Amino acid sequence: MSRKERIYLFDTTLRDGQQTPGVDFSVEDKTAIAAMLDEFGMDYVEGGYPGANPTDTAFFERKRTRRAAFVAFGMTKRAGVSASNDPGIAALLQARADAICYVAKSSQYQVRVALGCTDEENVESISASVAAARAAGREAMVDCEHFFDGFKENPAYALSCAKAAYEAGARWVVLCDTNGGTQPSELREIVAAVIAAGIPGDHLGIHAHDDTGQAVANSLAAVEAGVRQVQGTLNGIGERCGNANLTTIIPTLMLKPAYAGRFATGITREALAGISRLSRAFDEMLNRAPEPQAPYVGASAFATKAGIHASALLKEPQTYEHVPPESVGNRRRVMVSDQGGKANFIAELKRRGIAVARSDPRLDSLISLVKEREAQGYAYEGADASFDLLARRMLGDVPEFFTVDSFRCMVERRFDANGQLKTVSEAIVKLTVDGEPRMSVAEGHGPVNALDIALRKDLGRYQGEIADMELADFKVRILNGGTAAVTRVLIESHDATGARWWTVGVSDNIIDASFQALMDSIVYKLLKNRGGVQVAAE
Repeated sequence: MSRKERIYLFDTTLRDGQQTPGVDFSVEDKTAIAAMLDEFGMDYVEGGYPGANPTDTAFFERKRTRRAAFVAFGMTKRAGVSASNDPGIAALLQARADAICYVAKSSQYQVRVALGCTDEENVESISASVAAARAAGREAMVDCEHFFDGFKENPAYALSCAKAAYEAGARWVVLCDTNGGTQPSELREIVAAVIAAGIPGDHLGIHAHDDTGQAVANSLAAVEAGVRQVQGTLNGIGERCGNANLTTIIPTLMLKPAYAGRFATGITREALAGISRLSRAFDEMLNRAPEPQAPYVGASAFATKAGIHASALLKEPQTYEHVPPESVGNRRRVMVSDQGGKANFIAELKRRGIAVARSDPRLDSLISLVKEREAQGYAYEGADASFDLLARRMLGDVPEFFTVDSFRCMVERRFDANGQLKTVSEAIVKLTVDGEPRMSVAEGHGPVNALDIALRKDLGRYQGEIADMELADFKVRILNGGTAAVTRVLIESHDATGARWWTVGVSDNIIDASFQALMDSIVYKLLKNRGGVQVAAE
């Protein structure tokens, strides 16, 4: 058996990923994410741009990885200034980094417009900067910015920039599709031309952007053409449309025979089985909901809804699964909806520990009820906890932990003591716990938040059980037009165990719909604490 070629994985989440609108990492955030990437098995972790801002400068005061090469990013020296006198180069050399990744223009147009120097000065800056890093004992690499666009404009000049980096001793010459517009067929041809020009593939990298939705495809095309370093980010975050998504590329390289038979990465199979958790944990750090349809790691990546698909899936999973969900730490979901037949329902109930015979009339009643409620606007394929409670109430038994006798929400808009216009929301909830009536009052940021706080404020002996429960996401959808429209509310909750669950409510009153979803979320949490349900972990 021939020896597999090594693919090196370069993560730029902490540098290029930080260009994502709304993303701003603190030193503590960067430290935690670097540790996650290092533990997962990345070969390179690019930490940021020391000297460009206080956060990145502080982050590079010490090395932040144990196994992965810790990489500092920065520009090549300025034209007309020696490397030894360039403050940017000085900041890079002072950083506690194993490697330095320079960004260098490789397009004549960019050199003229952005740098304002001569072509020759740009090439000299590349050579001198790489030499400075190597003289300081650092591994050097160069991101050839706008390489593919530059190659299309003037192949000779783009190649001269790449060759300058390689001949000066750069370990990696990274070809960047900076504007994200290159097509896979073009990219293969250009990579082949670079290799033919004398830069070996085991010194070439690819850095793709997703502006045409092809960053992953372009990265894989580059590997096929000969490059051996792939750059990208967790969950594909990055400026504009994002970077190449490593949570898609890595499983593809490791699980698809076209790549797995030829190449090896530094990621173990055990680590790969944790990639879904890594992806979701990262989204949690960003305080954003995970993308359900993300390849491999999304909650819907191995979900099927149609009855005929579910029936086949139960007989043989490979009929509708391209890889085993467990290989990437995900799970199979046979979803219940008005499109599902008995096979969907039986499979989902079985997964939840609810045994029911195919001939049980209660099963037919459950199917009819789900279809009736979905006609009203409920969507149980996206609200697993609400479906679990609906099924258990019909087929099994759900304890009555407490009852809500009434609730009231008020919104008041007024001027405060300082003359500022202020909107105040207040909720009053009356409930009964163990035969004892209770009343809770709370203010919140809007009526739904106030209702949530009041509902969870005093549940008697159950109060401690929900202390670690938090609402992670709140989605509202209007199902028909007008101010009296029917509204669907979907709530995502999680607790300290890492479990996540979704609940749904539907009403022509958004507060009532929210209340239904909140109630289901709390009851499900209490039932979960008693081992009565099975839920997904992050």
